[in-house]
Amino acid sequence: MPRPISATISLPSLRHNLAATAAQFNDANALRPGPKPKIWAVIKANAYGHGIHNAVQAFERADGLAMLDLDEAVQCREAGWSKPILLLEGAFRAADLEVIDHYSLTATVHSAEQIAMLEGARPAAPFDVFVKLNTGMNRLGFSPAEYRGAYARIEQLRQSGVVGSMGKMTHFARADDSPEVTAEQIRIYNEVTHGLPGADSVCNSAASFTRGLWQSLASGLPQWIRPGICLYGASPFAARSAQSMGLLPAMTLRAELISVRDIPAGAGVGYGHVFTASAPMRIGVVACGYADGYPRHAPNGTPVVVDGVRTRLLGRVSMDMLIVDLDPVPGARAGSQVVLWGEGGPSVDEVAAACGTIGYELLCAVAPRVPKIIEKDES
Repeated sequence: MPRPISATISLPSLRHNLAATAAQFNDANALRPGPKPKIWAVIKANAYGHGIHNAVQAFERADGLAMLDLDEAVQCREAGWSKPILLLEGAFRAADLEVIDHYSLTATVHSAEQIAMLEGARPAAPFDVFVKLNTGMNRLGFSPAEYRGAYARIEQLRQSGVVGSMGKMTHFARADDSPEVTAEQIRIYNEVTHGLPGADSVCNSAASFTRGLWQSLASGLPQWIRPGICLYGASPFAARSAQSMGLLPAMTLRAELISVRDIPAGAGVGYGHVFTASAPMRIGVVACGYADGYPRHAPNGTPVVVDGVRTRLLGRVSMDMLIVDLDPVPGARAGSQVVLWGEGGPSVDEVAAACGTIGYELLCAVAPRVPKIIEKDES
């Protein structure tokens, strides 16, 4: 019998979240003139752990897909995706341009080295590109002082037929928690890109759900938004739940109890005895550990649901097991169902908050050894 743990990936929930994101963005920015925005569905890191092929199916109504990895982009094309695909970090070496050309991918250009790669290329068809401006994230992108010069160099490549369409993009550092910082980034973006042709792409998940943010961008140009974590049913905000935004969990991590025991007062639990019972209690061992992707640093009290009843983690997470408090679930026994996060359990954001991290990390970290169950039909 297989070990009793699985991660269920819900394609209906992924579809729902794409539609909910589009609806909230359109509602939040309905007053801004200009064409209806298009959506890059971000599916980097194996679609945040949900699977590239699942994302291709579920996000069929997106206008494009966005990711980092060339191999994942090729998988999308081979799975039948014919619409645009954006490489968020562009080419890493000149040889990548051959793949970008062959599979008609759109490349981000964020450095002088990448422009030089383009200048040496002879593609079969012009490359579509987005030129990235660093407005304060200070990771990738041309500085405000460099940007227009870089854009002019790429414009020369467009005129010579090496580049096709050109767009502009940036990335917000604090759209989730600081309107003031974001407003300053938008000011810089508007100032530097003023009058430059081409579509804009600035809004990530948090920005897509921030009312009025898009309206402060220059109007009249095509806009691509880039939702990521919200598509998977997790929140980009620390103080705002995914449920409050109308999102559904797309991944549910489930396991079973494999042992139940009573322990006396004073008994320690697990490695290091980081939990000690203050009174007699009943505990259960769950077939899930850090080798499955559950965080080893999850503390006592991290939420978990057993047989539909909310309870808590006890002691240190082991490689293959963790321990839970069964006092709130007196009927639990070996074989009882456990939801670590997702539908019918705590949200991945709740678990992440207890662990001092974010839901993104937990979703991406689910190990390959955990069987994936793909839910395809509407429930």
